[in-house]
Amino acid sequence: MNEKLLKYCTAAGQQHLLTFWDQLDASDQTVLAEQIERLDFDLIARLYAHRDDQGNIRELADKAVSPPAFRLDGHGNRHSADEARRRGEEALAAGQVGVVVVAGGQGTRLGFEHPKGMFPIGPVSERTLFQIHVERILAASRRYGVRIPFMLMTSPATHDETVAFFAENKNFGLADDDLVIFCQGTMPAVDMETGRVLLAEPGRLALSPDGHGGTLAALDRSGALAKIQERGIRHLFYFQVDNPLVAIGDPEFLGYHLLSEAAMSTQVVAKQDPMERVGNVVEVDGRLMVIEYSDLPDDVAQRRAADGSLDVWAGSIAVHVFDVDFLARSVDQADALPFHIARKKVAYVDANGQLVTPDEPNAIKFERFIFDLMPSARNAIVVEIDPAEAFAPLKNAPGAERDTPEWVQQQMVAQHRRWLEAAGAEVADSVAVEISPLWALDREQVAEKIEAGTRIERTTFFEAES
Repeated sequence: MNEKLLKYCTAAGQQHLLTFWDQLDASDQTVLAEQIERLDFDLIARLYAHRDDQGNIRELADKAVSPPAFRLDGHGNRHSADEARRRGEEALAAGQVGVVVVAGGQGTRLGFEHPKGMFPIGPVSERTLFQIHVERILAASRRYGVRIPFMLMTSPATHDETVAFFAENKNFGLADDDLVIFCQGTMPAVDMETGRVLLAEPGRLALSPDGHGGTLAALDRSGALAKIQERGIRHLFYFQVDNPLVAIGDPEFLGYHLLSEAAMSTQVVAKQDPMERVGNVVEVDGRLMVIEYSDLPDDVAQRRAADGSLDVWAGSIAVHVFDVDFLARSVDQADALPFHIARKKVAYVDANGQLVTPDEPNAIKFERFIFDLMPSARNAIVVEIDPAEAFAPLKNAPGAERDTPEWVQQQMVAQHRRWLEAAGAEVADSVAVEISPLWALDREQVAEKIEAGTRIERTTFFEAES
């Protein structure tokens, strides 16, 4: 028995984690020891003790008002779209912008047993989410004459396969120095009744990724935050891997962020239905925050302004810009990103070494959310975007109403058809078109590439000449 490990576990009342120690081989003992040594038992005990202290959501919701926002129609905006675009382009051309993507999820819900970023979503090309995102970064780098670093956060379940996938594909053209793949942390699941950490196997803890809020700690722990600071990166564009329409490094969005001198900015879509299952960006007592749809009382969700529009209208799409100095300061603030709890069904090994698969929630999981940085962010702002141009998340398996592979591909084709037609091209009915970012990054570049009157009568993938 490892006496040091036993003492550590016993002091925390978690000695059951070593029940099967003598039955493990040396390799499994090493793995279990490393997992236990990374646990902060004091933190786990505090989180469990305060598991029901979720704050008064009702009180916050009652005080919630529409957030300060740059609206699509321009009404009331204190800076114009052209002004914002120019300012954002200045930052891009100065090499001050980096990109970070959260890519820890697997495509299990899609029936795809690989990292979701490897899903072949291109409607014509079958290019993966990863490739589409990298091509957009490369295209922006070429447009502005700079190198844009790409930081990709994986999870323990996706890390090795993601690293191998990029290596096999030579980073899709991205220089090694411009790609940082780092892994988010984990938190253990604990028994709902006792607070004891669960074992998934006799020699393995029941661990889960610590949420997209784990990005901050993982950036710091991996050295990526220090690296981008050394490169002079002052602003980070953040998004989630499942959205192939995201306008990475969007200069207009960046410009609004910079002109507002904001520490954090977030993109939103205007909710069409008060009960939409999205996070709600609101202002409470002068600070931005997100109230999850599951926590928002129905009467608040349905509240209307004088003109009949939704009062709580701003739906979060998990696209942000962060001031890098703000992130660096937040790393040292223990309460900058609080843990949230979720009661879940978690399979575990009992005292007899038998695997138990519960029918009801039996465990508590802990995770952090990146949007919890909003309340502490100086001058935080919201920017409304057109979902048809920038938001088509891949979430659901075929058969669902939306957010399926087929639905996402339809949105991609529709966007590229609009770009071509705006440039004067004629696209035949029912013809699928797809544009590589390396051929044209946006509708302005499409207009430079295509001649007015061009007729497209067959399925076409527009890609850069090799």
